[in-house]
Amino acid sequence: MKSLSRPSFCFGIALVVALLAGGCAPSSSSTDGNAESGSQKGSRVTLLNVSYDPTREFYQEFNQQFSEHWLKTTGTEVTIEQSHGGSGKQGRAVIDGLEADVVTLALAFDIDAIAERSGLLSKDWQKRFPHNSTPYQSTIVFMVRKGNPKQIANWDDLVAKDVQIVIPNPKTSGGARWIYLAAWGFALRQKLGDLTDVSGLKKDPKFAEAEKAAQDFVKKIFQKVQVLDSGARGATNTFVQRQIGDVLLTWENEAHLALQEIGKDQVEIVTPPLSILAEPPVAVVDQVTAKHGTTDVARGYLEFLYSPEGQRLAAKHHYRPATLAEMPNDIRQQFPKIELFSVEQVFGGWSPAQAKHFADGGVFDQIYQPANAQ
Repeated sequence: MKSLSRPSFCFGIALVVALLAGGCAPSSSSTDGNAESGSQKGSRVTLLNVSYDPTREFYQEFNQQFSEHWLKTTGTEVTIEQSHGGSGKQGRAVIDGLEADVVTLALAFDIDAIAERSGLLSKDWQKRFPHNSTPYQSTIVFMVRKGNPKQIANWDDLVAKDVQIVIPNPKTSGGARWIYLAAWGFALRQKLGDLTDVSGLKKDPKFAEAEKAAQDFVKKIFQKVQVLDSGARGATNTFVQRQIGDVLLTWENEAHLALQEIGKDQVEIVTPPLSILAEPPVAVVDQVTAKHGTTDVARGYLEFLYSPEGQRLAAKHHYRPATLAEMPNDIRQQFPKIELFSVEQVFGGWSPAQAKHFADGGVFDQIYQPANAQ
């Protein structure tokens, strides 16, 4: 059995130090929510990638591959600095002055907020790279204790059974917002029977009833949450290391990483039949790269995510590649088939979803009370 306290699951700077001590080229470093700004000096370039919690291990390996690729093709050495934390918190850090050359966040709204509040990049940023600037996808799954003692198979089991749930905070975590909307969409589906044309269904008198049922359902889920961590990685550590809760709601890729680290003798992954299509986007922060003289390398960095090497590496780290349909059969088969609905399809996009559910005074603020306050 693998130790839960091993450094590779603490996911902090200690892992980077250990890798460097082992002889890896110094092409990447990682911090929690803070890092030095990108810069360029002669034939050496430094980029800062401000990202969200569960991407740490993926970008540690991707950065190494990109650095080797860029050196081979341009003769320029690249060091990539990493900053990780809850996606919403990371977006606010960039708005407040953290000089990210690129952002690779959990959802489009967090990059939209940077564009709107700081003007550091154009509001049409999502048109600059393929697949709406989303090089990989994920979804929301359940992680349970070995043997699934609470017999959790679908979303309704979370409220029908006596379970303690672990989820990060939707006010700071992009993953938590995906979780919340996935649960909401499931409840709507239970009432409406179909999610293919939710905008058309809004004229049906039954829609208001379905929305009320969804709000009640999500409220019941959060009533069972004992701790709201600020990000997805903190929630994983709460479930795995602190042994709190019966079920962790998390990213598909994060669940598989935890399973690899602590072993199948302790936890299992349950993939519900219906979940949300999670699309974590990427963007070059134009004004920062112009200031640093790093625009070309920053764009090349994000373009490399779409390369065959980048797409295979995403799959290795359990992200669903944007080009999954074109990948070899063995890669396609590693991702369970699941019915997925999008934020645009059910909520009309991230801007209305954020305003209704997660803005101050929104639905989440109305329904959530800490467990110890109930």
